[in-house]
Amino acid sequence: MLDLLIIMLERVGTIVAVAFILTRFRFFKQLIHQDTLTRRQSVNAILFFGAFGVIGTYLGVAFSTQTLHFNSMSMNLSGDEAIANSRVIGIVVAGLLGGWRLGLGAGLIAGLHRMTLGGFTAFSCGFSTILSGILAGFFYRKGKTVHPVMAFAIGALAEAMQMGLILVLSKPFTESWALVKTIGLPMILANGLGTAIFLLIVYNVLSDQDKATALQAQKTLRIANQTLAHLRQGMTAATCDAVCRILYRELEPSAVAMTNQSEILAHVGVASDHHQPHSPIQTTITKEVLQHGRRVTADDGAIHCIEAHCPLGAAVIAPLKQRDEVVGTLKLYYPSEKAITDVTIELIDGLSSLLSDQLEIAAAGRAHELAKDAEIKALQAQISPHFFFNSLNVIISLIRTDPDQARQLLMSLSKFLRQNVEGTTAMRVTLEQELAHVQAYLQIEQARFVDKLTVELDVDPSVLSQLIPPLTLQPIVENAVKHGIADMASGSVVTVSIGLEEGETVITVRDNGKGIAEERLPLLGEEPVESATGTGMGLYNVHRRLVMSFGSEAGLRFGVPEGEGTAVRFRIPQTAKEEVHV
Repeated sequence: MLDLLIIMLERVGTIVAVAFILTRFRFFKQLIHQDTLTRRQSVNAILFFGAFGVIGTYLGVAFSTQTLHFNSMSMNLSGDEAIANSRVIGIVVAGLLGGWRLGLGAGLIAGLHRMTLGGFTAFSCGFSTILSGILAGFFYRKGKTVHPVMAFAIGALAEAMQMGLILVLSKPFTESWALVKTIGLPMILANGLGTAIFLLIVYNVLSDQDKATALQAQKTLRIANQTLAHLRQGMTAATCDAVCRILYRELEPSAVAMTNQSEILAHVGVASDHHQPHSPIQTTITKEVLQHGRRVTADDGAIHCIEAHCPLGAAVIAPLKQRDEVVGTLKLYYPSEKAITDVTIELIDGLSSLLSDQLEIAAAGRAHELAKDAEIKALQAQISPHFFFNSLNVIISLIRTDPDQARQLLMSLSKFLRQNVEGTTAMRVTLEQELAHVQAYLQIEQARFVDKLTVELDVDPSVLSQLIPPLTLQPIVENAVKHGIADMASGSVVTVSIGLEEGETVITVRDNGKGIAEERLPLLGEEPVESATGTGMGLYNVHRRLVMSFGSEAGLRFGVPEGEGTAVRFRIPQTAKEEVHV
């Protein structure tokens, strides 16, 4: 019995290897993280665990009830032989992770296969394998993980059930009893332990992967927070040096450098003795990135530094862009190409995009300072750093719980910021562009006000080509969210309607919030109206720009629809068509 227990425990090493390999399969990650699998995912899981059960059978040893000796497993068993194996582990794990359907499917594959091998326990062992999948599925709970102690108990119970069925169904009883007496306890202990270790490894590895992803995203957002203040001032030697030092501290490469189109702006780390600020770009590969605008990975042979004994072994060089034009590069150096992983490359791609967006913001800041249009200046000043950092905090909070939504919100935030940048230089944009800006803003706000804010869009597609001044619709919607419904605990609704009325494009933004005091309605838009939560400057500027562009009839109109909330409405003549100037 002790010899068999040692043999069975040796099989746990195989279980460990298979569990680790499983964590690399997409369908298995989906099985862990999702409550419901698609039909294809379910089939993949059934086939895999069924195959795992079959392998567990072949990893077993044949036991003869006549000689009481263990032999190597063969394709066919004699009438007095049975198998001591780890087949039940895969079947129980399938049921615990995917429910009775997965357990039953995997059990049928492994159980029917066992019946084909013969031996006096062929039917009882095959039948018990099928029942084990159903039994494990009974303990499955959506969205819940199985504690290792519970997994041990279920695996041991499934194996004990198999021993009981062997005694009841396999004949002659004397041979069944001799078999169970010899292999029963070792198999119950080993397979229970194997089930527990299997799930423990899977949960730990996937949890570590999730933690690594979350830490990487948090690091990126931390870098964004630290670098924003520097690149907001533009791409100079001083600001680039500050950014490089932040990246060098956070990412710990051999060196970090930034260039413009002709010279090195900053270099921090190894080889700073000859890669000095304001010196010409020294590597051929950097010039290629500037020319083609694509990220490259280079080893020491491809770097081609002009210094013969340069210690830089490998580099990832990514372009920095403004309005799709390459204005410089971000370079991270490493000791060798082996140190550059896929995660490193993805991180650098993200940083390149992030820094490019920050440069766009810097360009917007310079355009803001130079703009002569007072209304655009005032409206641009509405871009609140509180909104930006509140958005980052929402994204950080979603990284662990919902990485896909966090990624979507990052894209919405990038789109929102880019639209704000473009709004400082465009004379006219289409309603479709304005609506995209609004939707990016609302996606972020809906994530902040979970289950509180409902957005309704009623848009006539035929008017989306209508041209309006940029940054017109979004401030109105923001006002509805910020002042109209911010104090509501639930049930808040913002409705945006765009359509045709009497040959004019009519835009209406409604909320069901606390509304506006009647005596203040005539003042809104006509002059800044200060309150406890704002100055009214945003609506004032939108109103003035509409009036200056399309006449007094196009200005903002305020009302209280059906006795609650606020409605803001303006109309634009369809004849107001002109080329978009950027």
